[in-house]
Amino acid sequence: MIIGQKEFKEGRHTYVMGILNVTPDSFSDGGRYQLEEHAVAHAQQMLADGADIIDVGGESTRPGYIPVSEEEEIERVCGVIERLRREFAPVISIDTYKSRVAEEAVRAGAVLINDIWGFRRDRKMASVAKKYQTACCLMHNREQAVYSDLMQEICEDLKESLRIARAAGVLSECIMIDPGVGFGKTLEQNLEVIQRLDELHELGCPLLLGTSRKSVIGQTLGLPVNERVEGTLATTAYAVMSGCLFVRVHDVKENVRFIKMMEAISGVSDDQKE
Repeated sequence: MIIGQKEFKEGRHTYVMGILNVTPDSFSDGGRYQLEEHAVAHAQQMLADGADIIDVGGESTRPGYIPVSEEEEIERVCGVIERLRREFAPVISIDTYKSRVAEEAVRAGAVLINDIWGFRRDRKMASVAKKYQTACCLMHNREQAVYSDLMQEICEDLKESLRIARAAGVLSECIMIDPGVGFGKTLEQNLEVIQRLDELHELGCPLLLGTSRKSVIGQTLGLPVNERVEGTLATTAYAVMSGCLFVRVHDVKENVRFIKMMEAISGVSDDQKE
């Protein structure tokens, strides 16, 4: 998969996307990185810890979140993205479902659009991705957790997202998909999605798994947000074993080390990753 000027090779290694929430109300770390200096310092630390991508988000999408205006979201993310591009030149993702925010973020330096609605809410998103030749992550989401056949319907919804992207001219090598753990699914459905990740390979796209500190872990273990590292690592194990190209996490250092150990046991050497 091509993201910006970097190729992420499939089938050999699971890469790490570090989460940078520049919001006052994100479920896990809301307010900690709201100030630009704090956000940039945290991104620098995640890169030092081994993050391959920094995913910048300016609006919380936790259950019951309050939407913010496009102007406010743009103001939150663009300055941080510009600083990161200028000072560290990492691969930067913008976590948004709004086309105007995505476009301004890409102009600021983002090279990946991470859309929790998979281009199905704002149809202009696909045009932005095509216009700027950015990569995209199309996530599965629904308003209600009602399914007659969970994985079949997730696949059908993702196929619709892929149709939208490809109809706009987004290249297949620039698309990855995310099954959307924690979005429009019950606890039992989230666990089933993780268990059945392999089935999503039929869509022919690289996979990203985003479970970090989410309620599926908190409810299963009965733990608060700040005590969910071990549970997250268990889901990362499933991601690695299922051939996911990326995991999206808060705790970068722990996940990077965990993946390195898993891949060493399975016989993936450093030269195979490159």
